[in-house]
Amino acid sequence: MSDPVDQMSFEEAMKELETVVGQLERGDVALDDSIALYERGAALKARCEAKLKEAEEKVAKITLGAGGEPTGTAPLDA
Repeated sequence: MSDPVDQMSFEEAMKELETVVGQLERGDVALDDSIALYERGAALKARCEAKLKEAEEKVAKITLGAGGEPTGTAPLDA
């Protein structure tokens, strides 16, 4: 649990978030550790949400040809 959250892939962050939630649900950690786990979980959740938003934006920018087939992507700021 020491990897920087802002450098994690969606899959890495989601896997660790599941672990954090499991530990918090079991309640077998000290209060201080629970607080640290909660903070880490909040950061992991935010990372997952950001990565999902990136993916949604990329999908939204896929351009289609006349026959409906993908032909490329448009710039995200277009």
